[in-house]
Amino acid sequence: MLYTVALASFLACSVEFTEAFTIVMAVGTVRGFRPAMKGTVLAVLALALLVAILGIAVLKYVPLDWLKGVIGGLLLLFGLKWVRKAILRFAGTVSTHDEAQIYERETSQLKSEEITDFQASATAFNGVFLEGLEVVVIVLTMGSAAHQMPSAIFGALAGLILVLILGIAVRGPLTRVPENVMKFVVGVMLTTFGTFWAGEALGVKWPGADLALVGLVVIWLLLSEGLVVQMKRRQERRVA
Repeated sequence: MLYTVALASFLACSVEFTEAFTIVMAVGTVRGFRPAMKGTVLAVLALALLVAILGIAVLKYVPLDWLKGVIGGLLLLFGLKWVRKAILRFAGTVSTHDEAQIYERETSQLKSEEITDFQASATAFNGVFLEGLEVVVIVLTMGSAAHQMPSAIFGALAGLILVLILGIAVRGPLTRVPENVMKFVVGVMLTTFGTFWAGEALGVKWPGADLALVGLVVIWLLLSEGLVVQMKRRQERRVA
């Protein structure tokens, strides 16, 4: 469970950090990196305050059984959302997520609006805060339910460091990151943890205890693959 939580946190947070980095890069390219970094720092401080308040409240006042039930439900919502999007993308129903296109769209929009420094900082703040909020939810939920908060935090920090190193090295959006595959993997992992902890909260006795996670991963992978194949066949029939 220790390494699984760290890996899930690492992958999930890396995706969110990549998207936030793309927004900051777009703002910095158009208006300069000083207002972009100002908005980023303010967003990080706001998130840190939020983590401190939520973390203390959750661990101190929420009973463990309730916590697992709520966390299981949240992870299921997060995971199923990501799995659904991944299935639609792999089936060809919606376009794949492309950081290069997002970067170009953000920069074009910012240039056309001729934004001020304040607006640039606000744009960076909103992007970092919203993506960071998902990181907060993932880290708090997974770390609290598994009693592995250090592992969840370590995974998130590792993801942040990796994204920063790669981003600074290429000095642009991380277009080569296999984000669609990562989102699918993360979605399956979050859905698996959500199913496991929600079941525990409802009194389910999983066979093999934590080893049941492996079986749940396989089940969700097979279900997802089956849906992708079925949707592709439907599209082929419509074309024919």
